[in-house]
Parts: sequence; structure tokens; C-alpha cells
Amino acid sequence: MANYKSGVKNKKRKAKIMDEKINEAMQEKLNYCLNCHTKPCSAKGCPLENDIPTFIKYAKEGKLEEAYKTLANTTVLGSICGRICPHQKQCQGSCVRGIKQDPVSIGEIEAYVFDNALEKGYDKNIKIENTLKGKKVAVVGGGPAGLTCSSFLAVKGANVTIYEKYNELGGILSHGIPEFRLSKKVLEKTINSILSLGINVEYGKELGKNLALDDLKNNYDAVFLSFGANIPRKMVIQGEELSGVYGGNTLLELQNHPDYTNKKVAIIGGGNVAMDCARTIKRLGAKQVVVIYRRSEAEMPAEVKEIEEAKKENIEFLFQNNITKILGNEKVEKIECIKTQLIQKEGENRKIPVNIEGSNYIMDMDYVVMAVGSKVDIEVLKSQNLQGTSKKYLEVDENYRINGTNIFAGGDLIGTTSTVAWAAKDGREVANKIEDFIKNM
Repeated sequence: MANYKSGVKNKKRKAKIMDEKINEAMQEKLNYCLNCHTKPCSAKGCPLENDIPTFIKYAKEGKLEEAYKTLANTTVLGSICGRICPHQKQCQGSCVRGIKQDPVSIGEIEAYVFDNALEKGYDKNIKIENTLKGKKVAVVGGGPAGLTCSSFLAVKGANVTIYEKYNELGGILSHGIPEFRLSKKVLEKTINSILSLGINVEYGKELGKNLALDDLKNNYDAVFLSFGANIPRKMVIQGEELSGVYGGNTLLELQNHPDYTNKKVAIIGGGNVAMDCARTIKRLGAKQVVVIYRRSEAEMPAEVKEIEEAKKENIEFLFQNNITKILGNEKVEKIECIKTQLIQKEGENRKIPVNIEGSNYIMDMDYVVMAVGSKVDIEVLKSQNLQGTSKKYLEVDENYRINGTNIFAGGDLIGTTSTVAWAAKDGREVANKIEDFIKNM
């Protein structure tokens, strides 16, 4: 948030932001950063384009409020992204230090700076502008994109109301990421900080059930749809309809787990949802959890640290294997898999997994969890007269706007890369587009 106010009403406070004492271990991590002028970690690695070298420089000098101020220009989810982002594939993967040595612990430092800010109350030193004073914006969905958009609009003075179908905000942060990866306390502090900007919330409101898009469109200057894509994708294979087959997103969102005690569970997929399902199910008493992924380990989209943690928890991995059938009478009893080889095809950036003929084999299994992605609930879109794309996402223009209306959309709903940081970036960009739209009304 560019409008951070470093001063407070206390006249006795010095104009200079005082240095703060930083523990020795963190100071060592800060000093390790070279503060590169080219900023590859920001320009190439961070979806939100956080000014990483600058905020680390301030933190290194003990100026944690200045460090927070720098981060707050681009993000409101520092305590969360610092913990759960795929840092090795994003900022830390572009770190110059990481070429020959370990990269700078950017995520850990970001979380440290934001945690300190929320504890010290620096987040309360935000100057609310009058740019959008008197203007009303409705945000449907209180996940990363919705929370971020709401924050940046509220700072501009807009009267923002979030409509959330559950009784708590957070979206995937609350109903998808397990406690062992993101504590509820950290999430609660972040959400409270965001709501302190004067944002209103209407809980128990779901589009297509007790919330109509036409009403929002007519009663607000702008509407932002950010309710995500939470319908699990299917592989369309034999036996997928059997009892004991679950969608990964649904399991994590609704927590409707069966009794896994002494059971064998197959997780199909290689992303963070697959890792979260595998680790959650193992902790719930499963005897054996096997992750089946059709490509190699190096190509898994899951964060490296999550894969390593899963291995430490005795979760098994079958790389370059694919499931072809789920077998059983009414419920899951076995699965048929096949080995794959990776082929580089012309015009394709990634190698394509191709089944190896005759390599089929059978495994005993009690449950199968499909963690192969998610899609938009098309029925909800149809009920609100919204147009989907050929890939089953919501269609928007280059300004995130729908069909020349005052309705905007972002995040998973429009097919943005499924990470919290990318969703948050959409939220911030939509806030800018809504501001421009309202100014030109």
C-alpha cells in the first residue's frame, strides 16, 4: 500500500524511524543478502513484484517499520506468503546467491517483517485517502484475491463489503491449507489487520443461492468476483464413481474425511494440494499413503520443501506412473497403474508423459484422492448469466472486466496460476482497474 503513514499522532515520537533489535539468527539471514541492484528475485521471481532487496536492506539496518512500509506497497499477505509460497520456484529460485550457494531466506524474512509489524501495530499507520470516498465496491469471496483487492480499495477510501459464503474469511487459506502449514493464529492476525481498514463483511452469502449478481451490479459502483475454482477435476477413468474416491480440494475445504485408520490411500497428482492431502491423511492414521505422479520429481509443481516434508513423514512416491483404472464392487478395492516415459514434443515447453505399453500393474487400495486440479462451478456462472471460456473459466478482458459491465473477476476464477501470490497480484491489479473505472464513470 503506497499510502503508508510512517508518523503517528504521538508528537513525542522522533521523525526518524528508530532501529529495532533483531535476533542474531535473523540478522545473519539478513546480512547474507547482497541487495542486488538488478533485483532478479523481485523482477523475475516474485508474482507480486515485492521490492525484496530494499525491504531486506531496511530490515538489515534494524528499520523494521521501513521494511514493512516497503512491502506494504505491494502486498497485505506477507505473513502468509512468507510461509506458504513456493519460494524455490519463485523469489528464492531467482536469487543470485542461489547460483552457487543457498539462496537468501526471502520467505522467512518476509514473514518476520510482517509478523513484527502486526505485533507492533505498524499496520495501523495507514493513511486512508479520499480518492474513492463515497464509492461502493462489492467483493464476492474472501480468499487471497478478494482480501487483497478489498485492502487496496479501502485505502483509497472506497466503502468495501466482502460477501463470504462461510462464517470466516480466508478462502483456501482457511479451508484448504492445513494448520501444520499455516497456523490459524497467523491467518487471524492478517485478516484482522485487513478488516481494520474499515472493510465490511457479510457472512453466509453465496452467489446463486442467497446472493444475486444483478442486485450487486445495481447497488454498487463496481463488483469483484473472486470466489475461486473449487470443483475438483476428474480424470474420467473407469471406477472414478466408486465409493472411496474423493476430490482433493473438497477434502481439504470441507474436511469430510473418512476413517483412514490402517487404510491404504493413493493420492493422484503432484501439486501442493496433493502434498497437503497426503500429509493430512497420513496424520489421520493411514497405514500407507502413496503419491502417484505421471511426470518426474523434478517436474512436480509442489514446493520442494513440501515434498521433502512429505518424505520425512513416510509418504511414498511413485514418479512417472499414472493411474488407469479404479477397481472394486461399489467401493475402492484396487487400482491399476501404468509406467510412463517423458517425451519432448515439438511446440511443447514441458515433456509429455506417455504410457509405456505393457507396464500395467495392480495395487491394493482403500481410498483414492484425485488432486489433479480444480475448475469453476459452471452452474453458478450459468445461473448468473456469466460467460465461461473453452477451458471452463470466467471470461474477462485485459482490464479484468466482464463484457463492458461494472463487474470484474480475478484469481482462480479466470485461470490465474494457482498460488496465493498470483491470486493476490490479481486482487491488487483489479483494485487498480476498479479505481480507474470508477474515476472515469
